Amino acid sequence: MAPKQKKKSSRRKKSPKPILAASEDMEPVNMESMGHPEIYPLVLTTKTQEIFNCRIDEDITDEQPYKLINKEDIFEDLRNRAAVSDFHPVKKIVQEYPGNELLLVYDKDFKYGLNFYLIGTEEGKENYLNPPEVSEEQEEYKEYIPEDVYIYKPPVSKPWVSLGSEKEIEEESVTESTKQITYMISRKRSEFGAPIKFSDQNASSVKDAYIECTAYPDKNFTLKQLEKDVGMQVIPQIKDISTQTKWTYPKNATTQYYPREFSEEEKETLKQSKPLVDFLNNASISVEIALQQNEITNTFTDDWKHLAEEEGTFGDKTDTHLKEYQSFTDLHSPTEKMITCVSWHPTIYGLIAVSVAVRLSFEDRVHFSGKLLLQPSLILFWSFSDPIHPQLMLESPDDIFCFKFCPSDPNIIAGGCINGQIVMWDITTHADRIENVKAGGSRSKKATLKPMFLLEPESNKDAMYIRHCAVSSIENGHKKVITDIHWLSDTFEINRMGSVFENRSGICCQLVTCSADCTICFWDIRPQKPLTPQTTEKKKEENIEIPFDVPSTFLHLDLSWKPLTKVRLSKGEASLDHCPTKISLKEDHRLCKTQDKVLAQSKTAKAEEMNPYHNLESGMPNLLKPIDDFCTKFFVGTEEGEVIYTDWKMEKDPETGRLMSKKPVSLHTIHDGIVHTIQRSPFYDDIILTVGGWNVAIWKESVMTGPLLQSCCAPKRYTSGHWSLTRPGVFYIGREDGYIDIWDLLEKTHEPAQSQNICITMITCIKPWIFSPKQQFIAIADYYGTLHILEIPWTLSRPSTNEMTSINHYFEREVKHLEYIEQRKKIREQEKKEMEKEMAKKKVKIYQKSKEQMEAELKMDYESYLELEKTVLINLGLIKVTEKGSYSDVM
Repeated sequence: MAPKQKKKSSRRKKSPKPILAASEDMEPVNMESMGHPEIYPLVLTTKTQEIFNCRIDEDITDEQPYKLINKEDIFEDLRNRAAVSDFHPVKKIVQEYPGNELLLVYDKDFKYGLNFYLIGTEEGKENYLNPPEVSEEQEEYKEYIPEDVYIYKPPVSKPWVSLGSEKEIEEESVTESTKQITYMISRKRSEFGAPIKFSDQNASSVKDAYIECTAYPDKNFTLKQLEKDVGMQVIPQIKDISTQTKWTYPKNATTQYYPREFSEEEKETLKQSKPLVDFLNNASISVEIALQQNEITNTFTDDWKHLAEEEGTFGDKTDTHLKEYQSFTDLHSPTEKMITCVSWHPTIYGLIAVSVAVRLSFEDRVHFSGKLLLQPSLILFWSFSDPIHPQLMLESPDDIFCFKFCPSDPNIIAGGCINGQIVMWDITTHADRIENVKAGGSRSKKATLKPMFLLEPESNKDAMYIRHCAVSSIENGHKKVITDIHWLSDTFEINRMGSVFENRSGICCQLVTCSADCTICFWDIRPQKPLTPQTTEKKKEENIEIPFDVPSTFLHLDLSWKPLTKVRLSKGEASLDHCPTKISLKEDHRLCKTQDKVLAQSKTAKAEEMNPYHNLESGMPNLLKPIDDFCTKFFVGTEEGEVIYTDWKMEKDPETGRLMSKKPVSLHTIHDGIVHTIQRSPFYDDIILTVGGWNVAIWKESVMTGPLLQSCCAPKRYTSGHWSLTRPGVFYIGREDGYIDIWDLLEKTHEPAQSQNICITMITCIKPWIFSPKQQFIAIADYYGTLHILEIPWTLSRPSTNEMTSINHYFEREVKHLEYIEQRKKIREQEKKEMEKEMAKKKVKIYQKSKEQMEAELKMDYESYLELEKTVLINLGLIKVTEKGSYSDVM
């Protein structure tokens, strides 16, 4: 029984202290961990001590700290008190004890944790009552051994007890399953020791002389390991390593000292000494040269980083972030203003114009309308040479929300006001003032900007206010804020019906605007009827005074300018009209490529000293050649987030005969907010980017089913966007939290390639600009009126070798994908119609069949009723069955 007890008790080895068992199933706790498996600690209460006559200091003393207890007395106590008995934890030990008396020992020093312990074996009891005799030498040795010294006890080997691990080892061991084959090779003894002759032989010349057996993988015998079961038995390796280390106790040490100074006499002596004078004379020249070099060049520049960089590049080719180059803020404005529109000057490099508006809501603007009239509404011209003072300030009757330079003459500017008026400026007389200093003194595109600290902007500190030349009529124009304005190309012009004709004047003479009053207006800057000499005489008679600082270029338009034609985006009679915010015409993408043409026209105008815009009194020509194959359709973005593809041509109502706008060709509600940007790609005529709400979309003009790309919802609303001017697959999107998302379709098409924080407020406008083939800038305007100029890195400005082809393939794949989806929709609709027809046929068949089935079922029910009636009557004895099978009534 002893080994069995040891095996059970070994499961409780980990408990540091004895724990009382609370049930019969719990094993009793012994002191096997201390080398005494026969000892079982107990707690005997005063009541138990009285029952068994083992009271401390009375029945049990220091001279006799034990007592023999009869086994039957313990059983009697267990029967009387059951689990309350103090011997209940060792009930199993008492039952299995071979003798009649158990030894109970008083543990005065709590050596085993409790006040008593029970010895559960006869051998242990005999060893305690009759301890073995100890020799005198051992007793003397024990006396010299202090109590705290640890006595080493060698481990005692125990018999092996199998727990089934050898079976697992046998299962995991590798055994040879195939039988080994033995070969015996023999030859004649006479051949032993025979001479051998070696000779060279060409393997290719002799047939079957050389055979190459190359290794190759055989698929028939290739196994793929799907699962692997590995078992390991690890024994840690114990190493004893000793090192000699010097341990010093850390301390906080302080030292106090005083500087050693020369006395006044020593100082005077040192100043007059010749070695010091010679040293200063020799070192002063080198120090001056070093200071000058530090001012001229940066000595801390990493030359290895800029090694092998091309001349004129900026940053590293691996850099992908926009770098702040310069910023402009109007510090002289008394009110808080935001930037509404940004435009780079087409020909003067380093000059940028911005329009600003007061940051007020509609209610506040109405409330402070009197104060706003006293403040000028301006378009500011900023130059890289002076970031503090604007070069020019264009005055307008109200805040400007959009403006454009004329493609034919950049000195002509048109802008749209918040009150619905169009304003025209002519800055020809001030063009020399705003031109930057260039190498060679020409307007060539190769001109390079000089650094800011080399220019002398003192002459430009007093900014000039330029009044407008003409303002459109308030009664006949837009009724709300003008949100977008564009110049029509100089290759065509339109009439009142929207028909397209060739432009014989060779300059841009027409504009298109859109407003929140649900209309799109086309304007012509030429008088609609030629002016006669009588009208000029009448003007002289009226003595109209023209201010000396206002050019008379567009005097014929002032306060009488009316739109040539209006296009109304109507939804129908029952609902409100569409409110356009941005428009994109077919020819808009060509405007950015006409800089060379503008330069040529400006040179000719200088040579002839005659501006074509100063001779517009001839009016519109009467006979023009129509252009039949011109596309008159254009894209429109609305306040509701709709993208509309419509036609500006007018048609006559068959009932009333009035001119009406055509219905939209397509309408898609993709954006969940106002459309802020709708722009054609500078590389593809039919690819359009739209930005609005929380997403962006890319469209193809010939695809009416939907956008080629539609992004998921962004964390913040999008407020502006623009295509890259040099990379077909890159465009920039501004957000309301001041971040700019840079999309690269070559890298990712489902999310932006990177995001960068520019400012802390909403981005209102984005305009990139190419300064040179090696350097590009991007202008980012924010809601607080700051214009940030950033350098575009190499990776975002230099296209890859096949980027144009790759992006074109991507758009073609998306078009095919949309066509496939449309075909699947048609197939599904056809299948749905066929299923509905089949269901209708089945209903008719079921109805016809149910009528026949009802008659058959009624007939069967009647027959079963008759059979039941007969059986009941027979059981009642009312009908008798004859031998022939007939029935007869019983009277």
